[in-house]
Order: sequence, then structure tokens, then C-alpha cells
Amino acid sequence: MIELHPEILKKEGKEFVVLTHEEFEAVRELLNDYEDLLDLRSATSEERDEPTRSLLEVKKELGI
Repeated sequence: MIELHPEILKKEGKEFVVLTHEEFEAVRELLNDYEDLLDLRSATSEERDEPTRSLLEVKKELGI
């Protein structure tokens, strides 16, 4: 897990969080990875009952 050092700023009754650029990029990367994981799980679930082919079968079809 990443370690964050947020600065909380208050302005006009709202709170804002300030992170270093490095921390922001780390959070963004984690969120992107999480979205990818959710997409993979969804695709796996949707394709669960679809027919499959072995690598050997695909190679034969491609003439490899």
C-alpha cells in the first residue's frame, strides 16, 4: 500500500486535499489497476460459458 501525506485545505466551507505529484500518480495508477481488474472480472464472467480452443488448435488454424 502507498503511504500518503495529504494536506487538507479549507476554503469557503469546502475541504480540499493536496497531494504531492508522486503520491497523486501512485493513487491514479492504483485506481487504473483496480478498474482493469473490474473489467477483467466482468469479461471473465460474461465469457464463462463460451467455447474455447487450445493453443495447439489455434496454431493449426494459423498454420504455425
